[in-house]
Amino acid sequence: MSDLLKLVGARIRNLRKQQGLSQAKLAELSELQDSYIGGIERGERNISLKSIDKITSALEVEPVEIFRFGSLDGIEGNTEKHHVIEMHRSLLMERSFEEVAMIQRVVRDMLHTFDKEKNK
Repeated sequence: MSDLLKLVGARIRNLRKQQGLSQAKLAELSELQDSYIGGIERGERNISLKSIDKITSALEVEPVEIFRFGSLDGIEGNTEKHHVIEMHRSLLMERSFEEVAMIQRVVRDMLHTFDKEKNK
């Protein structure tokens, strides 16, 4: 469950930042505590359906939007490295061992190529 909480939190942070809102302003609009919003965004709080409703209403998005994790792909600088790693981990957990092993080989080869390019 913690992976899901982190992904949802990262997505809420992304939606909030897209709208130029601070955590305090989102808290005000959603009638929640700003420390609670911060905890949600860090994946530390177990968000309730009622809170999801308040937050998505404040952000003026459908609730399903906070579960669109693909929207986090390619967001450089707005998502912390550990959130991206958690997204990858979450994606890999759904795959078979053989698929994970193949992905690991591809990633290793890519990193090797990147390192070679850096050292030119």
